[in-house]
Amino acid sequence: EARLAYEEGEIPVGAVVVSQNQIIARTRNQTERLQDVTAHAEILAITAAADYLGGKYLDDCTLYVTLEPCVMCAGALAWAQLGKLVYGAADEKRGFMRHGRALLHPKTEVAYGILEEECGALLKEFFAARR
Repeated sequence: EARLAYEEGEIPVGAVVVSQNQIIARTRNQTERLQDVTAHAEILAITAAADYLGGKYLDDCTLYVTLEPCVMCAGALAWAQLGKLVYGAADEKRGFMRHGRALLHPKTEVAYGILEEECGALLKEFFAARR
């Protein structure tokens, strides 16, 4: 998904939601295509997963995302009561961890650094091509 976002001229962030070992949502950033600043991969993944499940809470779901979520996305993940968040590359400028883990729901497990180099390399390549 991140690669597709890159190819579409979007910041290359992709997200997948898994429930009971099944992918139930697969999304990528679409802020440029939709001209919507809230169309982050995580927000779109929450919506798609909730639609699939028929309910707004994702407490039995894991979200895998290539970049550490921003504060807006962390807030949405908290409201969705996400069960587990797994992200690749850290976002030192806009990542939610700068403000503390408390932005997430208290029961949300967090794992990070998964494929960090690969995720980070795609982001660096994207921004290097635009500067």
